[in-house]
Amino acid sequence: MDLGFIAQYLLNGIVLGVIYAMVAVGFTLFFGVLDVIKFSHGDVVMAGAFTALATYAGLELLGLGYPTFAAVFITLAGIAAMALLGALLAKFLILPLRNAPPLNTLLITLMFGLALRESVRLFYPNGSNPKPFPQLLPDLSLSLGNLELRFDSVLLIIVGLGAIIGVHMLIERSRIGLAIRAVAQDPETARLMGINFERVVLATFGLGSALAALAGVTNGLYYSEVNFGMGLLLGVIGFSAAVVGGLGSLYGAIIGGFLFAALQTIGAVWFSVPAYKDVFAFACIIALMAWKPTGLLAAKSAERV
Repeated sequence: MDLGFIAQYLLNGIVLGVIYAMVAVGFTLFFGVLDVIKFSHGDVVMAGAFTALATYAGLELLGLGYPTFAAVFITLAGIAAMALLGALLAKFLILPLRNAPPLNTLLITLMFGLALRESVRLFYPNGSNPKPFPQLLPDLSLSLGNLELRFDSVLLIIVGLGAIIGVHMLIERSRIGLAIRAVAQDPETARLMGINFERVVLATFGLGSALAALAGVTNGLYYSEVNFGMGLLLGVIGFSAAVVGGLGSLYGAIIGGFLFAALQTIGAVWFSVPAYKDVFAFACIIALMAWKPTGLLAAKSAERV
């Protein structure tokens, strides 16, 4: 097989890995702080993309649809809106159920995701059909044999990796990151030390949801299309990546995201029918979880985040 052809699949796999890792990190943050599996997370990814799309329509009406400005502005709008949504979800749905059975929290986040998804389908103009996402990044590429090195793909990888590294640095080297790690390790002791438990939870859910919004916008810019059901598959993949990497481990979530993308890439190369790549990837993840049910980085799970 031509090396350029392999390199093209590798580049595509890296973009997917960045998207999956951003979604998986959100699952890990939520579980690390509150032991919560937020099943509406995939729909937050979708809502972030649609928020950016609606913002771009507003910019066009105002005559401000300049590509570079619009790309930055709609991304920030999606991030800000989903960070607020994540904090509100934690405030009014997650925290009130903190002492309830875990199944209650699971169900309420699942229902919230369904309501969010159906709201976009019903109330967004023609929301039932796939929507074209504006191509705002420079349409430049460099052909190296069978490899087409797209500038937008490289830019999306840099931005996505930068966001993941930024979250890691925030968790490891900032005061709010120290508070998040303290709450993740021992909530009661953290409270006795004067840490505002509720503020930390809201910040964590806002941070995870902001990262999900960036994943949604990245997905839209990469594929030039979004649809109201896109969060279903992205949510399942992100959750699977977080679990196989070791739920509660930030590094595990990143490794799991890139592992899933690598499996999809291998499946796409191996099988002549591209649709089989998801079947292959999920089959491998199932086998991996059966072999190592606690995740690849289970040894670090005591640190939680």
